[in-house]
Formats: sequence, structure tokens, C-alpha cells
Amino acid sequence: MSEPATPHWGSTLEDFLDEEGIREEATTAAIKRVIAWQLAEEMKRKSITKARLADLMHTSRAQVNRILDPDKGNVTIETLQRAAALLGRQLRLELV
Repeated sequence: MSEPATPHWGSTLEDFLDEEGIREEATTAAIKRVIAWQLAEEMKRKSITKARLADLMHTSRAQVNRILDPDKGNVTIETLQRAAALLGRQLRLELV
């Protein structure tokens, strides 16, 4: 039997990310993307624009853009909680 074409054949994504030393970074990026997507979906569902959410949050539209684009920088948990609450949702964090 020959060697697999790729050294990661049969390994898990977690194994690959661990081997590359980027598991924590990838997990953090994925969480930020999911939260941003969920907030954007709730905004669509409730027909709330970025400008309106900025008004409700007493902040700028640029800050709302940062909340909805996880690649644009760090947003505090408190800011995410406020945005979620204004959209009628709740942000839950847990240690596992």
C-alpha cells in the first residue's frame, strides 16, 4: 500500500490546526464570524439598518461596521452584548 498523497489524509481538522499551530486563532475567527453573521441576520429579520443600529447604540456607523465585520478589528464583549440586546437577542459565553 502506498503513502497517501497528502500527509493529513485521514486526520481531523483540529489535528491539522494543532499541527500548524493556528487552532486558537482559527477558532476565535470562526466565533467572531458566526456572531457577526447572527447579528446581521437578526438585523435583516427586523429590518434594522446599520445606521439605525448605530443610533440605538449611541455610536457611529463605523463602529457598527466593525461589529459586523470581524476582520476589521477587535470589538469588546460588552459591545456585542449591547448590539445583541438591542436586536432582542442575548450573547452567551461559556467555558468548556
